[in-house]
Amino acid sequence: MAIGKRKKEPPESAVVAVPQTSGAKHPFLTLQNYNPLSTADMTLYKSLREAIPIIDAAVYKLIRLIGTFSVTCDNKAVQELLEDFLRNVSVSGTRQGIDAFVSTFLEQLLTYGTSVGEMVTDGSTITHLYNADLKSISLSEGSSALDIVVSADKGNGSFVPVKYPSLILLSVLNPEPGSIYGTSILKGLPFVSDILLKIYNTIGTNWERVGNVRFAVTYKPQNDVIDKAYAKERAMLVANEWSKAMSSGSGAAKDFVAVGDVNIKAIGADNQILDSDVPVREMLEQIIAKLGIPPFLLGLSWSTTERMSFQQADILTSEIEFYRRQLNPVISQICRLFLRLHGLVCDFSIEWEAITLQDITELSRSRYYDAQTQKIITETGGETTDDNGN
Repeated sequence: MAIGKRKKEPPESAVVAVPQTSGAKHPFLTLQNYNPLSTADMTLYKSLREAIPIIDAAVYKLIRLIGTFSVTCDNKAVQELLEDFLRNVSVSGTRQGIDAFVSTFLEQLLTYGTSVGEMVTDGSTITHLYNADLKSISLSEGSSALDIVVSADKGNGSFVPVKYPSLILLSVLNPEPGSIYGTSILKGLPFVSDILLKIYNTIGTNWERVGNVRFAVTYKPQNDVIDKAYAKERAMLVANEWSKAMSSGSGAAKDFVAVGDVNIKAIGADNQILDSDVPVREMLEQIIAKLGIPPFLLGLSWSTTERMSFQQADILTSEIEFYRRQLNPVISQICRLFLRLHGLVCDFSIEWEAITLQDITELSRSRYYDAQTQKIITETGGETTDDNGN
């Protein structure tokens, strides 16, 4: 039943059967419409991921590297109930499990800087988790700068505040001071991406010309009067015979035989195709530096030392931990509402799986050194020495 048809208003903890945040679609924009002085356009960031595959791959790599989590409670019965809910909750009507919801929520957060979700309940439990389309959502300040109002597009272009704001899941990434919207990790990439696309488009155009060769056939009439009189007819005859000889559908290869001064040259053969390795790499370096993904994780075999790879992995580990901290409040909000609807009061903690980006051999060697250190400490009665033997 739709919201507007309810005769009796449900309590604040209840929600409608249809998500409040669903809305209409908007047209697609191109990268050339980007204006750095205007508000970031969501379709612009979407087109960035479609146009530059390495950007799309980096976003998905970050989502995969976030890993999975578990929720632990002091009460084992409550923990089993909560785990069953997190494994089997319906997500947007097409998927199942909170991992599916979190991955889409994080993808939206990374791409657009702002992510909105919704908890759909029947008054007794959470039945669905819904990832809202940001094109149908508007954020505004309420009675104060600390009060954020979430409004949904009802299909006619007008935004109406949602009826149950306590069921909305909102997260923003690195918002600028005074702004209620977050900042996309793709901010700053439209300019360099546009340059990269121009290079790729030029490469495609040049290779299309090189692969599909065009020829210039020149016939020069001699000083003979008859030859000059029939120059046009002979030129047409040469052109027709050359076209037949070069036709790909003519079956067996044919020889081209001409009498007189006939000159054949490939059009553009004297031109040199520009080397694109350096400018393409410069643009990719800017993109990868902004995304924070080590090049070797994206299949780029750039010259790097082994120690540099370890340092890049450590930096990526800190990035992953940062994004996990952004997701923790959203996961906690879902779990708290689920327990409250079931009349349960229980403290819980979110535990993420260990981040393993280093080489297994190096990790094993590190554990071996730690074990040796603990053994020495035990044998010496807890006394340790520094590098000078003190």
